Amino acid sequence: MKKIFYIFLFLIHFSVFSQKSENVITSGYSKLHYKTFGSGKPILIINGGPGMNCEGFGYVADEISKIGFQTIIYDQRGTGKSTVDKIDNETISMDLMADDMENLRKHLKIEKWTILGHSFGGMLAAYYATKHPHNIDKLIFSSSGGINMNFTRYAQDRINANLTKTQKDSVDYYQNKMDKGDNSLETKKLRAKYLANAYVYNKKNSAIISERLIQVNFDVNNIVFQSLINNNFDCSGKFKNFQNPVLILQGENDIISIDTAKEIAASFPNSKLVTLPNCGHYGWLDSKEAYFNALKQFLKN
Repeated sequence: MKKIFYIFLFLIHFSVFSQKSENVITSGYSKLHYKTFGSGKPILIINGGPGMNCEGFGYVADEISKIGFQTIIYDQRGTGKSTVDKIDNETISMDLMADDMENLRKHLKIEKWTILGHSFGGMLAAYYATKHPHNIDKLIFSSSGGINMNFTRYAQDRINANLTKTQKDSVDYYQNKMDKGDNSLETKKLRAKYLANAYVYNKKNSAIISERLIQVNFDVNNIVFQSLINNNFDCSGKFKNFQNPVLILQGENDIISIDTAKEIAASFPNSKLVTLPNCGHYGWLDSKEAYFNALKQFLKN
């Protein structure tokens, strides 16, 4: 079961086209790095991981900003340019990450914002919503792990199902080398090369994914997931009074199943589920037009 947390919920890399500003603020005893794009109503975009920086979402932030919104991306604590004195259970937690988001909102003098959480970012968005529901305008779950840990029951099987036998055997081979202490860049690259195919429907996009997969901070990744398991992460039943609009975007060929997306939708009174055919974990790669059209319609409505 542990291996699933090493290979689940990563983000992809795109070049940033029109960055507006970049800054670092103090959040508790850590430094929080963020970027903003465009102007208008604010949208916070939370990348997946955990253990990944925000660079892979510059493209998404830029595209959304073009329709008249201010988009914000940030490095989750302990990743990218967001630093902590040390990485351990005292400095990395869901509570502290939610506090970082709230400190950023206050710093930017935002009354309410829309939150888009992709993959693990959707789980963090849900957790933030349990603590600060009145500070949210709208919620968007993009290929989200969901509101509990149910995805852990099937995600590994779906990853395997998206790989050929050769790809799966290769992933297992290089993962085994890493488990035995081989942290060389070459081994990480080879593992990522084969694993990336599980996350996209159009395999031509796998090279983009593999580039990003080698950048995960496994220390942060392990701490967060072990915390989710140990604390039995479960936001079920906590959104009955959350009347704000909620959008769930889910690829039909994702490693996250439609059942998880339906579970999210059923938890919010005012939700809409949009499924994307022939689409894996990254809607803006496999189904770009449908993905952004759904976002635009939801945000402009």
